[in-house]
Amino acid sequence: MSAWTDLASELDAWAAAGRAAEFWWRDDDAVAATPALERFIALQRGCEVPLALAVIPAGVSESLHARLAGEPGIVVVQHGWAHDNHARPGRSKTELGSDRPAAYVLGELARGQVRLDRLFGPTWLKVLVPPHNRISATVAGGLSATGYVGLSTDRPRGTPPAGLIQVNVHIDIMDWTVTRAFLGDDACLTQAVAHLRAKRAGQADPSEPTGLLTHHLAHDDGAWTFIERFIAATKAHPAARWRHPADLFRPTMAARPMTSPR
Repeated sequence: MSAWTDLASELDAWAAAGRAAEFWWRDDDAVAATPALERFIALQRGCEVPLALAVIPAGVSESLHARLAGEPGIVVVQHGWAHDNHARPGRSKTELGSDRPAAYVLGELARGQVRLDRLFGPTWLKVLVPPHNRISATVAGGLSATGYVGLSTDRPRGTPPAGLIQVNVHIDIMDWTVTRAFLGDDACLTQAVAHLRAKRAGQADPSEPTGLLTHHLAHDDGAWTFIERFIAATKAHPAARWRHPADLFRPTMAARPMTSPR
């Protein structure tokens, strides 16, 4: 069977169990209004699926705020401070790791909050997306006290840091290690099906929506095509639903309309 057939079969299994498989969408590394962002917004509008746009505060431009005005399907979250790598040689890249004092790292993140407050006011979600999806336990443990309500990294979530709602991503469509291009349909769908199966079997938190991770500044034609096809395929299935990020990180809010299953 093709990977697309595997996805449909897995969603069929959710339907047969009388359950809904939930999804959400996060895009990383936004800093300014660009041709790539323009194409991305057109895609998001066409798909009619809301998303969280992870913005890098140190480099954010007024042009991004101006372009996002009037785009209710896109909510801003914070992508670290400057997306720099502060790991020691030989360690995995991280900006928010343990190689610097946690108080210093949290101070940088606070500067990022101030910058996003100035640009986006109360409309951005106080959710932290660590660059490279890595964060030390000490820094994560200090987020709630500094005003964050949520955290989003990658892989199936475990117990979140105290005081935070954690919702991760599970389908990274880019190959960052070799080609720095689209990973390919089969590899992306394998990630999706693996998380859906784990949730259905109780091997991963069944209440965590399966997260689609994109990087609009890095997309090639294959990536653009996959996003559109993946969202269309899931929206067409009666057992799949796409969630608004604001609902995921603000559970006490009145529910926003979900994208209706079709």
